[in-house]
Amino acid sequence: MSFSPGIKWLANWAMGDTPQCGFAETWRTDRRREHVYVTLKLYERDSTHAKREIQVYKHLKSLKSSHTGSILVRNFSDQFQLSSADGSHFYQCLIHPPLGMSLFELRNRCPQRVLPEIMLKPTLIHILLALDFLHSEARVIHTDIKEKNIMLNVEDNSILVHFEETEISNPSPRKVVGDRAIYRSRNLGTPKKHGRPVLSDFGEARFGSESGTYCEDVQPFTYRAPEVLLRMPWNEKIDIWNLAVLAWDLFEQGNLFFARNEDQNQSDSHHLAEMIAYLGLPPREMLEKSEYANKFFDISGKWKGLAEIPQTSLAGIESNLQGEQQENFLRFIRKMLQWRPQDRSTAKELLSDPWLKST
Repeated sequence: MSFSPGIKWLANWAMGDTPQCGFAETWRTDRRREHVYVTLKLYERDSTHAKREIQVYKHLKSLKSSHTGSILVRNFSDQFQLSSADGSHFYQCLIHPPLGMSLFELRNRCPQRVLPEIMLKPTLIHILLALDFLHSEARVIHTDIKEKNIMLNVEDNSILVHFEETEISNPSPRKVVGDRAIYRSRNLGTPKKHGRPVLSDFGEARFGSESGTYCEDVQPFTYRAPEVLLRMPWNEKIDIWNLAVLAWDLFEQGNLFFARNEDQNQSDSHHLAEMIAYLGLPPREMLEKSEYANKFFDISGKWKGLAEIPQTSLAGIESNLQGEQQENFLRFIRKMLQWRPQDRSTAKELLSDPWLKST
């Protein structure tokens, strides 16, 4: 496979900036006699995350789907391998079309650092369309849905032009450590118009199996579904739980789950206690399928964990809506926040939710 010298040079340049981490920076290069902007992402060659991500991107590309959600997941242009100058390190380089800011950046630019309802609803619709495509057609489970993994599509190319011109006229500061040059990151500017949300980063993704179950420890800590926390088999419904918690964290002034003890250490006991406060006790038949659950529940299914169950509720901590609007929003959230995976709505079903469709 051949690549233009420009792309290879940029990848070599990128290796000077934290090559052991995922690297993403937007540059202009000459490829097939055409100037295009691309994003380069570098992995250690034998990285498990790189292998997963490449497998998923190739699979998604092979589907040639007409599903609306297929354009709401990040696509993949190409890849190549690269070695350091002395041949001691090898890297996998992924080439993507560029994306803009993440939901994390967007939320932090909003008043009170929360997405207003008028922005939250279309954002969730786009994510649900992406998940419906992944779950129903691609048979892919993302497992790592968080605001930094949801990027906004670039519809205003002027921010890329400005980025390039500024880098040329005023290069990013750098420092040299040994034989490496480390460059300070440069952010993209604010576009005139924000593009649609795109679900990205498939380094933790899994393919859905015929049995529909995995048992690995996945998901961001406070976004873990009950079956992941209790070390039970799981399937694509963990993405649905994950989305509910993300939706809450984007909209409310505070995270839904804290999941830490008095010493600020991560705590499964405190996480489960918070779940019980919002949902009540889990079904006994669910607990019987988890040996780990015996640490927190007695034989009759009652709570015996170290953490106290907080005296709180979803309605008690929801602070942005009132009356019927609040009831509809909480009903939407509860469709996803269910102990048993089979009780959670699918992405397709959630797209028809009255609160989500209301104006």
